[in-house]
Amino acid sequence: MKQYIYLVIAVFSITFVVSCSDSENSVGESQIDTSTPQLSELDVWLRSTFVAPYNIEVQYEWDINQTDIDRYLHPPLESSVKPVAEALLKTWIEPYSTVGGNDFVRKIAPRQFTFVGSFNFNPTSPTITLGLAEAGTKITLFNIDFLDFTDINSIKQPLKTVQHEYGHILNQNIPVDPAYGQINPADYTAQWFNRTDAEARELGYITAYGSSQEGEDFVEMVSEMLTNSKADFDALINGITNPQAQSILRLKESMVVDYYKTNFNIDIYELQALTEAATLELVN
Repeated sequence: MKQYIYLVIAVFSITFVVSCSDSENSVGESQIDTSTPQLSELDVWLRSTFVAPYNIEVQYEWDINQTDIDRYLHPPLESSVKPVAEALLKTWIEPYSTVGGNDFVRKIAPRQFTFVGSFNFNPTSPTITLGLAEAGTKITLFNIDFLDFTDINSIKQPLKTVQHEYGHILNQNIPVDPAYGQINPADYTAQWFNRTDAEARELGYITAYGSSQEGEDFVEMVSEMLTNSKADFDALINGITNPQAQSILRLKESMVVDYYKTNFNIDIYELQALTEAATLELVN
């Protein structure tokens, strides 16, 4: 009887060992790709120019999770990426680093740029989204395949978007004085796209989009100042026929100047001159 029990135990043990062995052998290879990615010359340049010094990633390879799946969008041509990235470096990072210090952009910046080649048409309004900022950490730029680097107005389009979105990021770090939104709040409207820029200026807003709400009003002032020379910006204001609207915009301008000087010790007119010179150098 004892021998029978021992035999059963022995058989069971062998069966258990074999079962464990079969189970271990049935596990396939990991489906997670842990191999080192192959970097192109462009990837190496982006890493050395943006990631290493500023901790900013420039993403251009298509990842559907990084864009709105409800829009008809496509990745950029690889040939479009470096010119736009260089434009960001020359007209945004370097001027801010010059007037704000080498650590300014390192400390306050979106940590990722996503480039999209196509236009981003809005299905519910006759407008096109040129860029998006998400939680102060990411900026998406659309339409980069259709920029003309022989036309300064075409170049200024994405630069204005970046200055606009970066203005939001600065505001997230240090909010603008609430008094700014009380200067002329009566004409803010969600239907801003039914106004032209010229019509908005006669109401005291620098652009039609600036008349949508106070936060957009402020960053539109910033972006217009930083994508125009001082002379061109003054001409824009002086071309307004409504004296009250002129006064309102000059007051808003002074509040932008004060915001930069008080909170960041930056002379925005110096920054304006640097960005204008850098933009002109981009024109082929």
